[in-house]
Amino acid sequence: MPEKCYFYMTHMATDTAKNAPANVRPPVVVVLGHVDHGKTKLLDAIRETNVVAGESGGITQHIGAYQATANGRLITFLDTPGHEAFSAIRSRGATVADVAILVVAADESVKPQTEEAIRIIRESETPYIVAISKMDKDGANPAKVRQDLASAEVLVEGWGGDVPVTEISAKTGAGIPELLDMVLLVADLNDLTADPAKSATGVIVESHMDKRRGFIATALVQDGTLHVGDYIVVGSVTGKVRSMEDFNGGTLTEALPSQPALVLGWTSAPDLGRPFRATDIKKVADEWAADSVASAPPFEHFRSSLRAEHPADTKVLNVIFKADVTSSLEALELSVKDIAGENVAYRVVEFGVGNVTEQDIKAATAKGAVIFGFRVGIEPSAAKMAEREGIRIVTHDVIYEVIESFREELSGLLAPELKRNVLGKLRILALFKKEGTKQILGGKVTGGKAVRGCLADVVRDGKTVRLGKVVQLQHNKEDVTEVREGLEAGLRIDITQAQTEAKEGDVLELYEEEKVRQNL
Repeated sequence: MPEKCYFYMTHMATDTAKNAPANVRPPVVVVLGHVDHGKTKLLDAIRETNVVAGESGGITQHIGAYQATANGRLITFLDTPGHEAFSAIRSRGATVADVAILVVAADESVKPQTEEAIRIIRESETPYIVAISKMDKDGANPAKVRQDLASAEVLVEGWGGDVPVTEISAKTGAGIPELLDMVLLVADLNDLTADPAKSATGVIVESHMDKRRGFIATALVQDGTLHVGDYIVVGSVTGKVRSMEDFNGGTLTEALPSQPALVLGWTSAPDLGRPFRATDIKKVADEWAADSVASAPPFEHFRSSLRAEHPADTKVLNVIFKADVTSSLEALELSVKDIAGENVAYRVVEFGVGNVTEQDIKAATAKGAVIFGFRVGIEPSAAKMAEREGIRIVTHDVIYEVIESFREELSGLLAPELKRNVLGKLRILALFKKEGTKQILGGKVTGGKAVRGCLADVVRDGKTVRLGKVVQLQHNKEDVTEVREGLEAGLRIDITQAQTEAKEGDVLELYEEEKVRQNL
């Protein structure tokens, strides 16, 4: 980064926040864009860290919340995953954000997820800035980006519109100070205020199960102040804030408006994307939880798959899904939701966050299920039990691979498709003998070849009727495996189609059938 640094890490943030006016809160910024267009590298440049190197497959697969300062003022950033499976997370990020940054790579321009991000921004009515990234790369063409954005009805400044636009390079740091200045300007125009003296309200942006520390959630405070010792309620889930950490792992005693905090002390994992309320009175928290009725229960698709009834001829795959955090589990649900096929279905018998445990193996054994895991480990005792019980566990660290493994497993239930490979044609010249279901005849191969073991259909009057299987093949009265075009052959055929037999002058179509695996 340049020596004249416009931003610093959040260890300076607490003092800065205390000096800010009491009613002004930092803007919450969401970064959206197509896969690999530089969203996380932009945040890396701002945070001067390297998250990308630690991400499987080089993509961000969780939502993260970070803070930095620009010109002495705090900004909170939400980093949203780019893969299409995480569209629900991206939409949620735009909903809780005050400002969006639409990142478009200068060398690739507008892509499908760029268009999706534009739709999300418009639907959420979030003010936004366009950041044309990767300006340091060969082939960078910011003029084409502006033109393509105009085709997508995004008119930036200088192109007949008023959407702010900056050209940046996360690699060199160019344009990033100007981008941060623009974020603050857009935030000021929207008059972002909060009252730190109130009890905290906000939204859960992440939650998962930590084997050592229990249920953990990332809470973004939108108004008020969250204190250690407060009771926090998300729907019917309650907790007492036992401890809090900032995104760097530092200890917090309080979280101010627009500040993300890792909260410990939950009784169960809160649903991500849902609002929270906090109070210092336990009775009030219990009343809130009792009055809460979930209008759209999370993971409803997983639950409905368990209740679904299927026709008797449907083959059903029982599955268990495990993921490291709830947003990953949500992404899996969204990805497999529309995977289906004729006469095959799946039933999610269990799902949850955390490593694969003995309890998962017991459930899989009872239900005859396959376990699919995303970014999770397998506890040693569970691995031994799975081997003993013959339970399949499929785990991957990239969501594409989990989805494809699931699709392949479900495809394996489909009946194979019979593919007809035509070998040749034979015109019948003579009939020698017919005994029961066996017929002996002679003919000439008029095209391709005749092969011992192949199937034969009678082609008569433009219609094709199954005759049977060629069980013996002769040429010049000697048994052979095949007879080529232009040669005569003797055939003994096992007739498999009742009341069907060959006649002199008939043409036989000779072919093989291959069983081909079907894919969903």
